[in-house]
Amino acid sequence: MTPSDAPQSRWSDLDRPPLNVPALRRGLLRPGGLWTSLDVVETTGSTNSDLARRAAAGLAEGTVLVAEEQTAGRGRLDRTWTAPARSGLFFSVFVTPGDVPVHRWGWLPLLAGVATATGLARAAGVDTALKWPNDLLVTVEGEERKAGGILAERAGNGVVVGIGLNVSLRTDELPAPTAASLALAGAVSTDRETLLRGVLRSLEHWYGQWRAADGDAAASGLQEAYAAGCATLGRTVRAQLPGDRTLTGEAVAIDGDGRLILSTDDGLQEPVSAGDIVHLRGVGGGLT
Repeated sequence: MTPSDAPQSRWSDLDRPPLNVPALRRGLLRPGGLWTSLDVVETTGSTNSDLARRAAAGLAEGTVLVAEEQTAGRGRLDRTWTAPARSGLFFSVFVTPGDVPVHRWGWLPLLAGVATATGLARAAGVDTALKWPNDLLVTVEGEERKAGGILAERAGNGVVVGIGLNVSLRTDELPAPTAASLALAGAVSTDRETLLRGVLRSLEHWYGQWRAADGDAAASGLQEAYAAGCATLGRTVRAQLPGDRTLTGEAVAIDGDGRLILSTDDGLQEPVSAGDIVHLRGVGGGLT
């Protein structure tokens, strides 16, 4: 598959033009910056899978791969992610935080959530809340709905972080009643190039802060920022764990390891890690 180096002259949906790759490269690739290469492919199964395969053979930090369409996009636990071509942002980045202790790498998907939310606030004018551990929520007609998700995977000597975001999906195109898009949430801009630049610049900022603090989420401000934007905190939730176990309690904090702390009825403070969660649901509405 050959990366697209120039906008296509024709497209089927005039509201969904292809990305302008040279313009994106001019705006994002700079000496000394995090992003070292950026390619766009017309269609692929999964940008995460593509970068993971390349990482196994050696890949430069800061590689960005964007797909106009994903035919086998994956969420956490291999859940599927589908959307019409050019209706969203589907991209993955490769980072190698080699000087950060490996036990702190689990913060990378949460970091990507903070970066995406803050980037979209500036570029799209949309408040994006974070559902721990990896969902991006927007409000449509007073209801919280999922507009995007994040998937981080170890690959080669680093981590591939994938972000999928519904941008211009119309109501009849949504994969589920609980889904949404930025357009349906009233975004002031649905220009995908503007949004992609905003998210990648925000991701570069937060990643730089986190690495400079040796991956310490508190010292870098990441832990506080995540908690401030996390819709899960303060709610009673039910965590479905492997082996058909469930744990119900009020989500009271995100600890220094990125785990969700639940306060149960018996007075215990139970930490739950993202790797242990099968589903997380709100009790009494919300966080579907």
